[in-house]
Amino acid sequence: MPAATPQLVLNHDTYDVVLQRIIPEATRSLWLVTADLKDLHTKTTGKKFVPLLQVLAAKLDEGVEVRLVHAKEPGPRFRKDFDRFPQFLNSDRFERILCPRMHMKAVIADGRIAYIGSANLTGAGLGAKGDHRRNFEAGIVTEDRGTIAELMEFLDSFYLGDHCLKCQRRDVCPDPIV
Repeated sequence: MPAATPQLVLNHDTYDVVLQRIIPEATRSLWLVTADLKDLHTKTTGKKFVPLLQVLAAKLDEGVEVRLVHAKEPGPRFRKDFDRFPQFLNSDRFERILCPRMHMKAVIADGRIAYIGSANLTGAGLGAKGDHRRNFEAGIVTEDRGTIAELMEFLDSFYLGDHCLKCQRRDVCPDPIV
């Protein structure tokens, strides 16, 4: 069976694909990788917007494993929201790594669908900001099992610290993996 053709997503379509489709559909695992991480809100039923952290906390409650990798400490509003959800501290299904060298942006659900692109987990990158207030973003969505498996293998290697000991930026790393 041939691999599915990747879907190009641009600008506001990134919001629809990542925040309204990929993340909500995750039932087993959700990996979020970003350079920048801010207080991002997403639309739920009706017209209500909630912090992405609320959505992720609900995923943990549903039994979904959530892995978050980011490059720098998020801002104060994100940290305040983070503290509102004890699931992040109490669940053994939540894993977080801070790596100042991480520049990749990817969202992978259940090892079956992935967004790989330019958008950070921020309002300007993924959020529902107006067309004239958001970043210009491009990415692809793929369901190609080989591509996703290779990406997940790289991220697992990263997560286990395979790159950490040889990293030449350990002097600026606030939280070395190894």
